[in-house]
Amino acid sequence: MRELAPAKINLCLYVGHRRPDGYHDLLSVMQSIDLADELELRDADGARDEVRCPAVDGPNLAEQAIAAFRAATGWDGPSQLLTITKRIPIAAGLGGGSADAAATLRLLARRAGLGTAAQLQEIAKHLGADVPSQLAPGRWLAEGIGERLTRLPNAPPIGYLIVPSQAKLSTAAVYAEADRLRLTRGPDELKTLRTTIDPTNPKPVNDLEPAARSLEPTIEATLERLSGAGFVTGSGPTVVGLFPTLQEAADAAAGLRAQGLGANAAGAVHNHLPA
Repeated sequence: MRELAPAKINLCLYVGHRRPDGYHDLLSVMQSIDLADELELRDADGARDEVRCPAVDGPNLAEQAIAAFRAATGWDGPSQLLTITKRIPIAAGLGGGSADAAATLRLLARRAGLGTAAQLQEIAKHLGADVPSQLAPGRWLAEGIGERLTRLPNAPPIGYLIVPSQAKLSTAAVYAEADRLRLTRGPDELKTLRTTIDPTNPKPVNDLEPAARSLEPTIEATLERLSGAGFVTGSGPTVVGLFPTLQEAADAAAGLRAQGLGANAAGAVHNHLPA
């Protein structure tokens, strides 16, 4: 059984103050894109579930997803082997680990014939803030810590330019820097912003961008090369450029390569996967 795990970009991201539980409330329009990891699930030869992902050194959120699925549903089926082919850059603010966990839950639900939508959402919520919105790829308005979701209508196709970075930023470190720089917003401000967001064309604001730039100064040079068309997605350090058409995004990617960023440093990605 195979499943794609699409990356996401935050078309806008407003961040609230740090809560007593350590999380931050947020308000974000999240958009799946067609840059995706590929997952394959099959019965394992051994006695234990196993995740193989050569690109990730250390614990993988997909492993937690398998254990959480078994615990929540009571499924005692045969041990599973999950193989992940990574295409989404790691620690890049594109939600690759969360996408893999969400895709793992979709695969297990099909394999086991278990797991209601409500159960999967509950499992996803405890795995990570970005996981619930990626259970069903598309465009979502996310609130709370990412668990309160409103499905948004598909928008007209837009060209996306993804400029990866050699650097890696942990989400926890970026949020801590945002707290240090006092970039977060109060609950009343988040409520007001909720009423002003245009879900079809949200203003590309990311409250975490100054924190990401503080931790990784090379982001600034990439933003300058995009001449105002770029912004940091999620916790960074990936920079995204938005363009009216895929061709314009491809032209911009070619321009960046001509400036010496390298053939694989930028690529145009088209809108989101079907709902």
